[in-house]
Amino acid sequence: MAKTRVVVVDDSALVRSLLSEIINRQPDMQCVGVAADPFVARETIRNLNPDVITLDVEMPRMDGLDFLSKLMRLRPMPVVMVSTLTERGAEVTLRALELGAVDFVAKPKIGLADGIKHLAEEITDKIRMASKARIRRNLVPATAAATAAASGQAAAATPKAPAPNVSPLGRLSTEKILFIGASTGGTEATKDVLVNLPPDFPAVMITQHMPPGFTTSYAKRLDGLSRIRVKEATDGERVLPGHAYLAPGGLHLSVERSGANYIARVRDGEPVNRHKPSVEVLFDSAARVVGANAMGLMLTGMGGDGAKAMKTMRDAGAYNVCQDEASCVVFGMPREAIAQGAAHEVLPLNRIAAHLVERLRSTAGMSTNRV
Repeated sequence: MAKTRVVVVDDSALVRSLLSEIINRQPDMQCVGVAADPFVARETIRNLNPDVITLDVEMPRMDGLDFLSKLMRLRPMPVVMVSTLTERGAEVTLRALELGAVDFVAKPKIGLADGIKHLAEEITDKIRMASKARIRRNLVPATAAATAAASGQAAAATPKAPAPNVSPLGRLSTEKILFIGASTGGTEATKDVLVNLPPDFPAVMITQHMPPGFTTSYAKRLDGLSRIRVKEATDGERVLPGHAYLAPGGLHLSVERSGANYIARVRDGEPVNRHKPSVEVLFDSAARVVGANAMGLMLTGMGGDGAKAMKTMRDAGAYNVCQDEASCVVFGMPREAIAQGAAHEVLPLNRIAAHLVERLRSTAGMSTNRV
């Protein structure tokens, strides 16, 4: 079987050497070239025609986002970003995913053995996944948003409609909750769903596979784009209509009952299906606590996290939707959920939000008076 050919682009000679060694130790992949900056990378990619590249978020001589934007317009290919664990690094990484990068890994502190071991497992898993991912040409150049992200400036938030008053909403709307699970490609897929939800939509709880340090920036970005309010979940807070709650990186999110209210539970614990946060944990709690008032949505992602729990949701009376293969970056998680018999509907990404709204309206689950 042909090996996956990888080019490593990083301004640090030490990181280039480390990543090359990690890649070349794998029987199914080979580092065929390295580059210290985007200009060298451009020629290296042209000459070597790799299957995947790893790209440092912060590069000299040319902004990494500008390079990625040009690459995805002119020669779309799988890119795995290597990102620093800083707020600025998180902002740039999210913009890179928007421009077409398949996924990212957090760069460890050189010298920490555990960090290097984790990086080796994660980067090789994601290179394998990226080599099979569905890549789309990016026709939008890097914008002022990219410049703002690269300089650490926050993008201006979209004016937010007032938080919905619970009293005019139908009784079912205060009971219903949408549960979303996503992994690779999910940052953009989740955004595409949330920005198309009306402000009187029921509560949303989201587990997106992300490490610590990135979910804070991601929640702020979603909040600025959506008509519902989006935030990182905090332990014990009430789950309200018109709000979305994102599992913090490195912690599990679940839902519990407290009297007449739903509350968020944010807890540490062992990884489930190799993930923390895990979709399995969130969806299991949805089946147990919310039952027939739950809706499940499985978006693009690698692996099968949450598939069994989504079937448990369906058995408990929940209504479930899976993203279809053609619109997924990686079809793993939806495919596994469908194989489990968990899905009522399998839909393209651009139809999901409208379908969920119509489903709620048809079951009297939300107000007909949209803001």
